[in-house]
Amino acid sequence: MQNVTGMHHITAISGDPQENLAFYQGVLGMRLVKRSINQDAPDTYHLFFADHQGNPGTDITFFPWPQMGPAQHGAGNWGEVSLTVPPGSIPYWQERLTRFGIKTGEPHARFGEMVLPFSDPHGMQLSLLEAELYSGFGYTPWENSPVPAEYQIRGLGGVRLTVRASDATARFFHDAMGFSATRQEGGWQRFTIGEGASGQRFDVLVDPTAPRAKWGVGAVHHVAWRATDPDQLEQVRLAISAAGGRPTDHIDRFWFVSVYVREPGGALCEIATDGPGFGVDENMENLGEALVLPSWYEPHRAEIEAGLPALQDIDPGQYR
Repeated sequence: MQNVTGMHHITAISGDPQENLAFYQGVLGMRLVKRSINQDAPDTYHLFFADHQGNPGTDITFFPWPQMGPAQHGAGNWGEVSLTVPPGSIPYWQERLTRFGIKTGEPHARFGEMVLPFSDPHGMQLSLLEAELYSGFGYTPWENSPVPAEYQIRGLGGVRLTVRASDATARFFHDAMGFSATRQEGGWQRFTIGEGASGQRFDVLVDPTAPRAKWGVGAVHHVAWRATDPDQLEQVRLAISAAGGRPTDHIDRFWFVSVYVREPGGALCEIATDGPGFGVDENMENLGEALVLPSWYEPHRAEIEAGLPALQDIDPGQYR
């Protein structure tokens, strides 16, 4: 069986896109590396925030659907998302978030690493995690970030999942993708792949009484895991089928190729290839500056642009 190698990206549902841009680029200091559309709902933006180059494993992306009600967090969907920051940087981040009006929880240790929990302005559950990323992980600081390089977010750290029963979920992630159950802490079971470092893990809580999660503003839409190339993607897809999952066929997302499947508890997963990457349609120095469309949507550009809300660039310097 060919395992996934780590996290590729996380996609969530936000409210107003301008507020989303201001928070993730301005306050968190992540680069807007791709300004595009939801390929399944082209009247909706798809905004990608990442490191300077948009390396796999560094990006958190959003579908702005402000017309939706707030998410209901609970069983059957991904919950808190951790973003990795350098060891020793949480005091900087706690002061910065507080300065921009974001209420944080208290820093505390989780599986031996310090985390700072908070929510974004639209209710998405987040935490900053002091940790080192796994060997070979690609990260490039963004030189125009309002956050100094020594404190910048370096990638996705992990994600939490609440389920009403864990056996089927545990078997699925082991048999389909190669995850192993490792440590337990405070009722949470950690599942890891590879080195088990930041970016290669997720945590599961079993709560038989948890309310059913509901998509809405502030919810995670899906978690994507990395496959090196289409051949590895197909191997993982076959393993998912053998494990009892019902994966989609390969779907061309232009910057990567994807397969989707729901784990037994209901949370949506994607497996996405590392390439071709975000540089195939934009110069690396100009990522995210203009609306880019997959080639099959280009004939409809005028109609698509007319249906999208205005999205004004922000000045990162105003957030220093």
